[in-house]
Amino acid sequence: MEEVTKYRTIAKASTGDFRDRGSKFLGYAYPVNTTVDIKEKILALKKEHPKAVHYCYAWRLGTDDNQFRANDDGEPAGSAGKPMLGQIDSMGLTNVLVVVVRYFGGTLLGVPGLINAYKTVTAEALEAAPKEVKWIEDLYYINFDYPAMGYTC
Repeated sequence: MEEVTKYRTIAKASTGDFRDRGSKFLGYAYPVNTTVDIKEKILALKKEHPKAVHYCYAWRLGTDDNQFRANDDGEPAGSAGKPMLGQIDSMGLTNVLVVVVRYFGGTLLGVPGLINAYKTVTAEALEAAPKEVKWIEDLYYINFDYPAMGYTC
């Protein structure tokens, strides 16, 4: 098994938008490092868009493929978060959060229409972001006495 030493992410926040039959989908992509960062970004968007109906999101952290979440926020199961996470994964990104804010336009789009909308706006937001490759870095502090080094004074 090959050791992972680098990962691909976005360098800065970006946006995208998509409209379908009166509904407006606003996509926001952010580079993130912790779940605390994620919660702060989602709360900030809820304050910025208080009249929106849905705040669907997907995120992935780390290189072991174990830290991720996809949330439909009241949309039919699998119609929002899963397609959004699929876009993050198809671009090979990690340490990324995508939130899609939806303003309902009065016409039901159905599950296929929702999947298309969330997938499209997520792809647009991620494509607009500059990408970067980062090295995995761990910082260690080692404290020891000189005799441990094999030197004698």
